[in-house]
Amino acid sequence: MATIFSKIVAGEIPSYKVAEDENNYAFLDINPVAPGHTLVIPKREVDYLFDLTDEEYVDLQLFAKRVATAIKQTMPCQRVGVAVMGLEVPHAHIHLIPINEEKDMNFFKEKATVAPDEMARIAQTIADAMGNNHSELF
Repeated sequence: MATIFSKIVAGEIPSYKVAEDENNYAFLDINPVAPGHTLVIPKREVDYLFDLTDEEYVDLQLFAKRVATAIKQTMPCQRVGVAVMGLEVPHAHIHLIPINEEKDMNFFKEKATVAPDEMARIAQTIADAMGNNHSELF
């Protein structure tokens, strides 16, 4: 059965897309730790990050770096934190979270509440910084 992330890539479930290339997809987390919290995934459904081929792994990391650079340019933060936990959805994914302090990476704190129009604005702002214009909710 396809994961929720595979359904997002296929367009069966809407997302706030930030970026996409042939092999990877980035979209805003709908339960963000902070506004701008973005998930970066390979399009190929693989449960565990380290089960990707070496080529897929490097490609995903370089894609995530481009997304993180755009997040840093557009969100008020000192850094973009990176986390890979991989237990909540059986599809490899990287969390990119705008942070100002290490405690901002706490996944167990109350999630940020971000209105749909603000999610769309954030996604478009990050997408624009990457030179993309395709973050509409679809």
